[in-house]
Amino acid sequence: MNTAVKEDRVRDFREQVIRDAAAALSGVTVSIGDRLGLYTVMAGAGPLTSHQVAASTALVERYVREWLAVQVASGYIEYDPVEKTYTLPDERAAVLADPMSPTYLAGAFLRLQAAYATEDQLVEAFHSGSGVGWDEHPDALFSGTAKFFRSGYLANIVEGQGWLPALDGMVDKLTAGGRVADVGCGFGYSTIVMAQAFPASTFVGFDYHRPSIEAASKLAAEAGVADRVSFEVASAQEFPGTGYDLITCYDCLHDMGDPAGAARHARQAIADDGTWMIVEPNTSERLEDNIGNPVRRMFMAGSMIFCLPTALAQHGPYALGNHAGEHAIRDIVVGEGWSRWRRATETPVNLVYEARP
Repeated sequence: MNTAVKEDRVRDFREQVIRDAAAALSGVTVSIGDRLGLYTVMAGAGPLTSHQVAASTALVERYVREWLAVQVASGYIEYDPVEKTYTLPDERAAVLADPMSPTYLAGAFLRLQAAYATEDQLVEAFHSGSGVGWDEHPDALFSGTAKFFRSGYLANIVEGQGWLPALDGMVDKLTAGGRVADVGCGFGYSTIVMAQAFPASTFVGFDYHRPSIEAASKLAAEAGVADRVSFEVASAQEFPGTGYDLITCYDCLHDMGDPAGAARHARQAIADDGTWMIVEPNTSERLEDNIGNPVRRMFMAGSMIFCLPTALAQHGPYALGNHAGEHAIRDIVVGEGWSRWRRATETPVNLVYEARP
């Protein structure tokens, strides 16, 4: 083997790993900046000194200056070495500073707390085959997951050529007034987005995780939709009610130990002309199709850390992971009595499936 060629490859790969390690470590600083409101105070403010940023947030300047230095090195914030000022450009503020922006992503880094906090449990699970339940993770997982997915829900559920418009006749049905069950709703952001868009319809969100349901109820009240939205603690296999015009599962079916049971129960709960919308991460069961795709890489890492252990903790017959693929999910759904299936639409982040009775 050519030693020079081999050394080049080793060096290139080592640099790749260094970049990954830098991103993983600096991600904690993004989460801290998001939690402390540092990006928010810099948004639209133009050039600021570290003292001005610290004063605006009532934080210690020395820590703020160190945080700013990391952001500059990461390419998130611009630095003027002559004036010694820092600027958060508008296009970066759209991603980092406004939690209600459809392009916001800073909340994704909050989940790092939960990922690293449960590392010891995951190591043990590799030996035992046991699961790590959703409720066994720190609170940062629940709020971080909600913040991460909220921007996608704001951008896609209703807007433009969105997910609900891609379902046959669904917008007209919800505009006139329909009944919707949002299963696995978490903090309820998906439920609230739908309720805001369709005031004539009623919505109920279900999740087995009580703290998330409590958070969802508060958020619905703050959003002014509590008159048509309610939340209940219930599993996907046992949630109450029948005759729903729409049942939704946003980014959660693959987390379930018994997705077949969820499909069976949804079939019993749906109206004769109703629709089950299943939103899943846009990953592929063909591992070679995921190479070099940062979105899929992120999802697949989340699958190993959160999704698969959650499903295994439920002791069901399945442990899909979030890259099981369309064929596996379709076979489960059709196998439980759903007669029609199609991929309704997709984005670089999500795949949207429509199942009909």
